[in-house]
This record gives sequence, structure tokens and C-alpha cells, in this order.
Amino acid sequence: MTDLAAPLPTGADGKELTRRGAATRSRLLEAAEQVFAELGYHDASIVKITEAAGVAQGTFYLYFAGKKEIFEELVRDLNRRVRHAMKEASSQGRTRVEAELLGFEAYFRFTAEHTALYRIIRQAEFVSPKMLRYHYDKLAEGYVEALRDAKQRGEAGDIDPEITAYALMGMGELIGMRWILWNEAARVPKAVVAEIGRIVRCVLEAK
Repeated sequence: MTDLAAPLPTGADGKELTRRGAATRSRLLEAAEQVFAELGYHDASIVKITEAAGVAQGTFYLYFAGKKEIFEELVRDLNRRVRHAMKEASSQGRTRVEAELLGFEAYFRFTAEHTALYRIIRQAEFVSPKMLRYHYDKLAEGYVEALRDAKQRGEAGDIDPEITAYALMGMGELIGMRWILWNEAARVPKAVVAEIGRIVRCVLEAK
């Protein structure tokens, strides 16, 4: 199974951080999430990030080499957290269909709390294409494995696990954009959730 445990935080010199150092690094990432989402990558600056984090500008360089480095680490951090939220929720499902629906619900909750995820991933297409690919590859990695296992257990029909994973990922992302991001809502409407369930069942029961 894919390891979702966060790696031990290190500074810009690669050395493991103290608890206090790890807390400062986390504040910088939280501030970067806010600044990149509000201003966009090109208008964001290290000064604005450190101001939002409440730390001195020089402190930034103890943890990150520059603006691009903190942006790339932010993509990794958001990706790790959304995958953890989805896996934790989907593991409670008794069947693959239940696991799918619980995973979608967790994804929508996460994106409602971190709407910056959408904006930052779209910026990655231009700022760091390798991180855009990283984000989707990591999301798909465990998903493909889970669908392959479901197929072997007879909980999914004659599906291609990789194609199915990307199709369902695309559905979840666009539905979240339409009913969470654009509506500035905390949850997807019940009617939409019901339709997601119908679509998931149709996809997984493919003959």
C-alpha cells in the first residue's frame, strides 16, 4: 500500500528539524498556501510569505532555498494531506462502492477547507510542470491499486483500473470545482452526491 506518512521535516540544509523548527516550517507552508492562492505565484513574494507567517525574512532561508522550492513543497504537502484524508475515510467502507463514496466526501471536505488546492495545482502547470504530474500520479497510485484489488475481490466488473481511476479523479475534481469552489460552499448538494453514487455504481459494475 502507498505510504502516506509525512517524511521527517528538514531544513534547507537537509538536516532534521527540532520540534520548534518543524512548527516554523509548517507556519511558512500555511502562509504560502494563503499567499499563492490570493496573489498567484508571480505576484507572491518571500516577503509576503514571511509576513503572513509572522517570521523574519532571513528565517525563511533556514527552511527553503527560494520561492519555487516552497511552492513545490506546498504541492507535496497538500497532496499528502488530501490523500491521507481520502484514504482514512474510504477505509471505513464495507464495499468498494461505499469506499468510493466516502473517499469523494472526504475529498470535498478537504477542498472546502483548502480551496487553495485548486488554484495552486493549476499554477503548477506553469510554475513547475513536474509537480503537476507528481500531484496526479500520487493521487492515482493508491487509487489504481485499490481498484485492482476490488476487481480481484469481485467488487468491480471488467474495468481497467488505471483508466477508471483517472476518470473518477476527473469527475471528483470538476464536481468539487463546480459545487464547492465556485459556489463557495462547505459541501456538495445531496442531489449531486446521489448522482455521484449512481455514476460510480455504473462504472464499477461495467461488464
